[in-house]
Amino acid sequence: MSRRPVNPTARRFAESAVTPSTGPFHQKSRSSPFLSIGLVLLGAFLLLGYMYSGSGSTIKENSREDRTREALSTDNGEHLSCGSEIRKALPVLQEVYGDSMHKVLHVGPDTCSVTSKLLKEDDTEAWGIEPFDVTSPLDNSCKNLIRKGIVRVADIKFPLPYKAQSFPVVLVSDAPDHLSPKYLNKTLPELTRVSADALVLFVGNPGHHTSKTAKALQLTKAGKPAKLRSQSWWQRYFESLGLQENESMTRKFEQIQMQRSYKPNCQIFHLGPDLSL
Repeated sequence: MSRRPVNPTARRFAESAVTPSTGPFHQKSRSSPFLSIGLVLLGAFLLLGYMYSGSGSTIKENSREDRTREALSTDNGEHLSCGSEIRKALPVLQEVYGDSMHKVLHVGPDTCSVTSKLLKEDDTEAWGIEPFDVTSPLDNSCKNLIRKGIVRVADIKFPLPYKAQSFPVVLVSDAPDHLSPKYLNKTLPELTRVSADALVLFVGNPGHHTSKTAKALQLTKAGKPAKLRSQSWWQRYFESLGLQENESMTRKFEQIQMQRSYKPNCQIFHLGPDLSL
């Protein structure tokens, strides 16, 4: 039997038919490790991007907190803390109250700086109460005042650790803005109890702060929203507690502040001593 000759054309067709089906398979097999590496790298980049975006949001949040603290401290160049207002008003207070300013109690979150300034005055005794927990780092001067017992950290919603009429003048800044009427009912009479001649309140003025800083003022050291109340609200509240504003001292203070071109940013109320004692 003779062998059948092979058709060269058919052979070439068969080879060409096999190559497309097998060629890509081998190429895919060779490239699969590179594809895996590429996917791993892509995943790593995505993970890094997510972590970076998270840290970026933290940075933004921290920046927001910094801006809030700045807004709490200044408004058009003026310090919003009523504790700093007391420091500016001291010359006026000294002229108004005279010898009564030789022994003073200050109550408020800025008490270390206010008490330190008072102690620098000649023949002046000064004491302070920090009404909120101290969480931020204290400077050495404040630590010394607390260690000596000149400044106390005490919750003013409870009775104060002083005898009646212990201080001729009691100055209070910021703290009443952080108390609800429920606790003010206890705190204000207690502050009046320890004052012999005058209780002077420096509280926030809702009409002074700009809209930009009004929201920032909602964050407080006490951890609760500050309540910036109007003058009429305070006057009605004093009346409800039977507390009397000292009109003569109020007029005298206003006259002297005009003479000194002093414009307070906080509301200032001069209350008389507790006449029931």
